[in-house]
Amino acid sequence: QVQLVESGGGLVQAGGSLRLSCAASGRTFSSYSMGWFRQAPGKEREFVAAISRSGGSTFYADSVKGRFTISRDNARNTGYLQMNSLKPEDTAVYVCAAMVGLGLSTRTSDYNYWGQGTQVTISS
Repeated sequence: QVQLVESGGGLVQAGGSLRLSCAASGRTFSSYSMGWFRQAPGKEREFVAAISRSGGSTFYADSVKGRFTISRDNARNTGYLQMNSLKPEDTAVYVCAAMVGLGLSTRTSDYNYWGQGTQVTISS
């Protein structure tokens, strides 16, 4: 089992940047693929980005491709989401998740562990 805690959210103006962190504890972090999801008020949780266990493979939602970068530091048991060129429509609670097994997934049902989330608000 792994516990996940996000941090780094906040309020920024459109065009700004934020870096989210996802600190993992428990079982070996490198045993899990990792993903970031977000949920805006009144909307379903949506996939943002995923990264493989080694960090060698990544995948992004079209809406964030070219603006967001997912990464991880297995030595520090931490995952990251660098968000640049932020837009008001990026406003949401961002949640990290860990998935047992190989590969990447965009589906919430494939992820085994979830953090509580961190609020990101982008003002226009």
